Amino acid sequence: MYGGLRCYSHHLLHSWCAAAVEERGHLYGRMGRITIARRCGSNMRNGSNSEPSVGESETILKRRMSSPELVRREYADLRLNDNIVSEVGHVRIRQHVNPLSSSFMVPSQVPDWKEVYRDTTLPLMVDIGCGSGRFLLWLAKSSTDAKNYLGLEIRHKLVQRAQSWVEELALKNIHFMFANANVSFEQLVFTYPGPLVLVSILCPDPYFKQRHHKRRVVQKPLVLSISRNLHPGGHVFLQSDVLDVAIDMRDQFDALADVFEHVNNYLELDVPCDKEGWLLSNPLGIRTEREIHAESEGSQIYRRMYQKRA
Repeated sequence: MYGGLRCYSHHLLHSWCAAAVEERGHLYGRMGRITIARRCGSNMRNGSNSEPSVGESETILKRRMSSPELVRREYADLRLNDNIVSEVGHVRIRQHVNPLSSSFMVPSQVPDWKEVYRDTTLPLMVDIGCGSGRFLLWLAKSSTDAKNYLGLEIRHKLVQRAQSWVEELALKNIHFMFANANVSFEQLVFTYPGPLVLVSILCPDPYFKQRHHKRRVVQKPLVLSISRNLHPGGHVFLQSDVLDVAIDMRDQFDALADVFEHVNNYLELDVPCDKEGWLLSNPLGIRTEREIHAESEGSQIYRRMYQKRA
């Protein structure tokens, strides 16, 4: 309808954010090496010099691979420079920040869209809480003439590095911004010349404590803003590996049933749902970093797709 997003069937091998995945990577790497050392030690103590079976070797290999290694494997086609230190410094970011603190309540300045994108008439996808940006970069590189992509992230260094990758890849259909979506989303998408056709909120920070639920990104004002600015027929894609968070997001969009219809298809791609209405796979063709990490640990991903009624 708006210029297709090619759906790829990548089945290779976002913590609640990309930064946390990277911080924890060294720990997983050490744990993997410890596992191998223990297994080898056990064989030696038992007087056995036999090597592990094929199944055991595969298990050991998976344990050895840290989350960053799994991410690099899935996003290998991007060939990103992970060591952009001179430009942004070491990217070591807190897992959670307080979006309600005064420093995050200042509206982001609206850019000159003609300087940001080559063609400002293209449909726009906005990824709220884009983390490291790899997910959005993959989509942008895969469909350079179909859509423009905007990533909003509240962790400044992640934005800096993501934008450095944009320049490295010489892409003119994607841009990353330091922004609090609950403060800046409305003015950003309202001023964009083309239609807003897709909003994604994928594995947002869960803020488990009841008193911190007000920090969650999906709040009623944001949902209302999306409902006002999304083009008729446009989609909203929600995802979390935390059931409570997924239900919270679902309930807020279900509350606007006169605006949003729950669907199990995207761009003519039908995706099966379970009996609770959760999509069984990611319809966009590539997994997010948190998705990769969670599924590697055997966690379930809860996905929901909505379409704005015409």
